[in-house]
Amino acid sequence: MKKYAIRISLIALLACCFALASCTPADPWSVLRNRISDESQRHFDITLGFAGDISFADDNDTMWHLEELGSNNIADGIDQRFIDIMRSQDLMWINNEFCYSDRGEPLEGKMYTFRGSPSHVTFLDDLGVDIAGLANNHVFDYGENAFYDTLDTLENDGMPYVGAGRNIDEAKAPVYLKADGFTIAYVAASCAEYTIYTPEATESSPGILWCYDDALFLDSIREAAANADYVIALPHWGVEHSTELEGSQIDSAHAYLDAGADAVIGAHTHILQGIEYYDGKPIVYSLGNFWFDSYDIDTMVAEIRITGDEGSNGFRSLDNARVELILHPGTQSNVFTAFADTPEWRRGIFDHIEDISINVTVDDSGLVRVTE
Repeated sequence: MKKYAIRISLIALLACCFALASCTPADPWSVLRNRISDESQRHFDITLGFAGDISFADDNDTMWHLEELGSNNIADGIDQRFIDIMRSQDLMWINNEFCYSDRGEPLEGKMYTFRGSPSHVTFLDDLGVDIAGLANNHVFDYGENAFYDTLDTLENDGMPYVGAGRNIDEAKAPVYLKADGFTIAYVAASCAEYTIYTPEATESSPGILWCYDDALFLDSIREAAANADYVIALPHWGVEHSTELEGSQIDSAHAYLDAGADAVIGAHTHILQGIEYYDGKPIVYSLGNFWFDSYDIDTMVAEIRITGDEGSNGFRSLDNARVELILHPGTQSNVFTAFADTPEWRRGIFDHIEDISINVTVDDSGLVRVTE
């Protein structure tokens, strides 16, 4: 019986081996290749958000508004639905239009100056901000010490900033952040003042990067393009409270894209300006205010969405990705930024944007399309 059992077991073992051999592919590497191929076809979906001028200054309407409410909740100033959109972005940028400090005096002769407590930096975290823009005309409002405090405050919070620094090398340096493994570069500069109060950084002094002359800004864009998958140029420019574009804005925006930027997102004018596509790339000339003062103005969060699949060889590139510009509209009124939540409200803002834009339409979902 034992010999018979052993013989049966050997026959069964041989049968299993034959079955396994018959299932083995002719090319033993094909299973591995198929697995690599499946992984290399992984879909990517990147969202990059942008909002305009924000002020947490204690000498301005926004903080007075929260103080009157006895609130320290940013949702009492910005609609929670906007906050949810901002927090959902892979990377979220805002224009930080004031300085964080308890020191300094207002710059002599400057009409409007803004300074907020360093403790207010936590509002950036509440909003889901990943990078703050400092190339603007209010970051130096209370002088050099307050400017240094601003940099220190953001750094201590772990918040990257762009367009300003303790010297020109810092101010003009691109900031590189990661989204789904891709490198996104931010570069920022300002040419917003007719009477210049905000200094440009030098080799030995602090300040921002200027773009009154685009030479250094173009150098920064080229450097970013050589080291990143996607480059965003962030100019602070334009005529305040005007939807009419300056010729220099159009010329410079085109030059930024020619130099290697993939998108241009502007700010400063306190109201929305138009949109243009140039060489297939988006230019948002100004996001205007997001939560900055008591004016009644339309606003938005702009979202760049980049989607696609990695190549069959596993090479990661955004060269053939689908890039969409999506607008999330709202209105700043009575020091509250409300999300536009009715079709009529949304359509009214989109129609206005179409009227002031160069070559785009905006559908009801907020998707921007290029006109023929």
